[in-house]
Amino acid sequence: MPSHIGSARFEGLPEDLRRALINARHANRWSQRELASRVGLPQVHISAIETGKVTPRFNTLLDLVRILGFDLLLVPRPLVPAVQSLVRDSAHPGSQDTAENERPLYTTEDGETDEL
Repeated sequence: MPSHIGSARFEGLPEDLRRALINARHANRWSQRELASRVGLPQVHISAIETGKVTPRFNTLLDLVRILGFDLLLVPRPLVPAVQSLVRDSAHPGSQDTAENERPLYTTEDGETDEL
């Protein structure tokens, strides 16, 4: 196994993923104990995952995200910014433009739109 993979393997989940799991648990108004019972783990294990002390196995992570109403996807790296943008937009539906306040996809450098 390449050294760069082995070194990152046991450092826990990335902070943003752990934060997303915690936020999803809070959004469901579940305690760590309730989430643990739904997944079939001890509460202390959920705590260790959320604090980064334990890296869950893939099956455990998959169970966690699915119970919390999400899923894991493989996204080609060049498409990650587009997917992140879609996720941000779906998280804040009120901030999307409405029909009366639509922005054109293309504008000239001076801000003028090119009407068809």
